[in-house]
Amino acid sequence: MTAMSERPFVLSIVIPVYNGAESVPALLEHLAALEFGPFEIVLVNDGSPDNSLQVCRDLAARLDVPITVVDLARNFGEHNAVMAGLRLARGDYIITMDDDLQNPPEEVERLWRYASENQFDVVYTYYAAKQHSPWRNFGSWLTNYLASYLIGKPRDLYLSSFRCMAAFVAEHIVRHAGPYPYVDGLIIQTTQRIGKLQVAHLPRAAGRSNYTLRRLIRLFLSMFLNFSVIPLRIASLVGGLTAVLGIIGLVMVIVEGLNGGQPTGWPSLMAVILTISGVQLIVLGLIGEYLGRAFLTLNQKPQSIVRTIERNDAAKLD
Repeated sequence: MTAMSERPFVLSIVIPVYNGAESVPALLEHLAALEFGPFEIVLVNDGSPDNSLQVCRDLAARLDVPITVVDLARNFGEHNAVMAGLRLARGDYIITMDDDLQNPPEEVERLWRYASENQFDVVYTYYAAKQHSPWRNFGSWLTNYLASYLIGKPRDLYLSSFRCMAAFVAEHIVRHAGPYPYVDGLIIQTTQRIGKLQVAHLPRAAGRSNYTLRRLIRLFLSMFLNFSVIPLRIASLVGGLTAVLGIIGLVMVIVEGLNGGQPTGWPSLMAVILTISGVQLIVLGLIGEYLGRAFLTLNQKPQSIVRTIERNDAAKLD
């Protein structure tokens, strides 16, 4: 990335795009109307199956604002797309936001000014009321709750995708080359100078959320397994407790036998075997997931593959 003294923009706005053909035009028209700067917009097409790429190219050709259009070779996921955008951002500060217009574009300038004037390294936004489905709100709450224990997130901080970070933070986190990036985990590993700002949250402008249950689970696993060894410690604790229960059961059987009683029969034995076997399989699966991710990282599974990078005339510096 460009050195701080050479950065041509005060702000870069990185937007991962997936099935955003209907919402991206309105979003960019609102952003282009903002009167501060200079700023640039980086659109990262994350292998979108609709015509989002062509829509982004048309907007770059039509709007008189610096726009960079990045096309990834396939769908890699939101955080991977954000990382690709951060590598190309050239602003002193970088804002990441979704393409669905649930974060009002008018809040961009306020967020940037709040971060820069208060000299925060990162500012996360939070909402008085979220306009998401109940199951997604629950998934976000659970992820944020567990993040406090797994990655050391301050408990009063909400991890939102609408965030502003200083360029030096972005420079540090894009050094992470693993195939399963978790941007918030990388941020918290980099700095503790983090602020928060309440902003509005609007209903989705078009279409439906791209966050399926499968994607939320994938995101949760990236945090759960890539940025903490606590799951392994929990597995060790569960294994230890199971062993203690087994020893207690063995003592009870021996005492019962010495007193002339008959050890408990087949149903109890099968229940114990199934319980212990289940715990063992869960622990083995957890360890296997860690090993699998380490294997893929060692074999350099790509975090993302950029097919093309296109800048309109306003974004070109020479």
